[in-house]
Amino acid sequence: MISKKMLDALNNHLNEEVYSSYLYLSMAAYFEHKNLNGFAQWFKIQSQEEYGHGMKFYTFINQVGGKVNLKAIKAPKTTWKSIMEIFKETLAHEKHITGLINKLVGQAMQEKDYATNNFLQWFVTEQVEEEATVEEIINKLEMIGDAKSELFMLDRELGSRAAAQ
Repeated sequence: MISKKMLDALNNHLNEEVYSSYLYLSMAAYFEHKNLNGFAQWFKIQSQEEYGHGMKFYTFINQVGGKVNLKAIKAPKTTWKSIMEIFKETLAHEKHITGLINKLVGQAMQEKDYATNNFLQWFVTEQVEEEATVEEIINKLEMIGDAKSELFMLDRELGSRAAAQ
């Protein structure tokens, strides 16, 4: 049986994942407004993935006999100064989520909640991938600098991203 403390923490994290989806959708809208449709596509898919992560928490909470308690989702930021600012903010957000996942793992281990710990291991691995992907894009943006033709190529590359099946 899952503890109330763990259940509350999982419900809080479900909210964080749905907020992540909302934040990335806001970033997609920003890029679409700027006619950078490849960047917008990348963030739309990122938004879908984050919503899927939230649904994994939703399903797990129900599977362990808990009650899902949905909370208000705060409004995300809607404007940024540059493409680099968006990706640096994305990396900071992913690191924030990694910290929250690690805290959940620590709590599960402390409570000897092996089922929750096992469930969370997928997210531990996923966060390594998430951070590495965003860092790679930041590195490319640093190499590109102000070169518009290279930015166009990166926009095209990011636009080729397909949703995971």
